[in-house]
Amino acid sequence: MRFSLTREVLLKPLQQVVSVVEKRQTMPVLSNLLVSLEQGVLSLTATDLEVEMVARVGCADGEPGAITVPARKFFEIVRALPDGVMVSVNVTGDRIAVNAGRSRYTLAGLSADEYPSSEEAEVVERLRLSEGALKKAFDATAFAMAQQDVRFYLNGLLLDAEGNTLRCVATDGHRLAMSETDLAAGPQVKRQIIVPRKGILELLRLLESADREIELELGRSHLRFRRDDVSFSTKLIDGRFPDYEAVIPLGADKEARVERDVLRAALQRAVILSNEKYRGIRLEIDSGVMRVIAHNPEQEEAVEEVEAETEISGLSIGFNASYLLDALAALSEPQALLLFRDSGSSALVREPSHARNRHVVMPMRL
Repeated sequence: MRFSLTREVLLKPLQQVVSVVEKRQTMPVLSNLLVSLEQGVLSLTATDLEVEMVARVGCADGEPGAITVPARKFFEIVRALPDGVMVSVNVTGDRIAVNAGRSRYTLAGLSADEYPSSEEAEVVERLRLSEGALKKAFDATAFAMAQQDVRFYLNGLLLDAEGNTLRCVATDGHRLAMSETDLAAGPQVKRQIIVPRKGILELLRLLESADREIELELGRSHLRFRRDDVSFSTKLIDGRFPDYEAVIPLGADKEARVERDVLRAALQRAVILSNEKYRGIRLEIDSGVMRVIAHNPEQEEAVEEVEAETEISGLSIGFNASYLLDALAALSEPQALLLFRDSGSSALVREPSHARNRHVVMPMRL
């Protein structure tokens, strides 16, 4: 096997796949990339047996074949080479010679036969939508996914497809984020799948803010994303996601409209004097004003006042400041609308002009 590519052309697919490779592996071959050249297309494959990514690039100069190479070593070598240099790779047995200008490297590979083969699982549904719209929906919700929660079904993001609407929902039990986007082609029947955290984070790296249409293939136990230059598949979480619609507060009719960046800045300043462990702040809302108040065990206090368009009078409610900041950061409009029911209920945070992105933040006792 032999191929030659410029450093920049080779580096892009390497960057796409190398993050899938875990530093600690149960099987030595999983620390490697499968590199194969066939019919003028160079493919780089990485997997940890839960997710798999294949990046492709055209390569006219080469001889077909396949080998596995140490993923991070190969990536670091190519990344460190000077711009514009031609990188030539020659494989003899299990030895990989990498030549670039005056640089010479020899890496120890493993046979391509040892690499786990990906199974083409049955596709039960195909969804088509804008790539940029999917990226926006993930950006607006992924931050609320749980991390290593014993409730394993929270360690991912729910895709709920019905009709021509796709809902992306994430929650860690303390806050919930939901975003809706349109489907160019929806499912035959309502479908709900839970994509694991790593799969979502890898997709966020891959997705581009483009208007082009993409296809998501839904299987019984996997999700696959395909694009001309890359394909990505991930196993799904086998579990039942909570009834998220029951979490959205009903009767939240007390509204406060504020400048999003002004409130974010006030929260960031006030939280400096909050309890470092719980990061609790209190919102006090009266006609025309919202106060952000923080205390800590040293009896220190911060008070920030923010102008608010509201007719609420005498409402006081505590929150984790980090959760409010995350919700505000996920909005795209200059103003934010906060809706409350009472001092013991969750708050709903969204854009004033529409309810496609909704964020629920549970209150906390202070």
